[in-house]
Amino acid sequence: MISAEFVEFSSLPPGSLLDIETKNRQYHIECLGGVAIRISGHPEYCPTPVPGTLQGAADKHGFTEPGLVGKGKYLQFLLDDHRPVTTSRVVHLRVKRSRASSGIQ
Repeated sequence: MISAEFVEFSSLPPGSLLDIETKNRQYHIECLGGVAIRISGHPEYCPTPVPGTLQGAADKHGFTEPGLVGKGKYLQFLLDDHRPVTTSRVVHLRVKRSRASSGIQ
C-alpha cells in the first residue's frame, strides 16, 4: 500500500483497496467500480464489509468535493442508498491499486 495525500476515487480500478485512518476510526474500502464501494470500520454502521456509495471529501464548512478522498478532509459515504455518514477528519490514507487493471501480472 502507498500513502497518499489525496486520491481521485474515479481513477481507481475495481478491486483497489483503501485504508483510511480518521481521528476516531480505521476504515477499509474496496472499490467496486464507479462510486460503488464495500466499506467496514464503524462499529455501528459497518462493523463488517457492507455495500455503499462514496460521496467524496468535505471540508470543515461542509463543502464536498465529489469523488475525492483526502487527508485533512471528512470522508462522506452513503449506506443503503439513503443513510449518509460523515467521518471524523482523515489523518492517514493508504491505497493499493488493483493489480488486474495496472498491467502487473
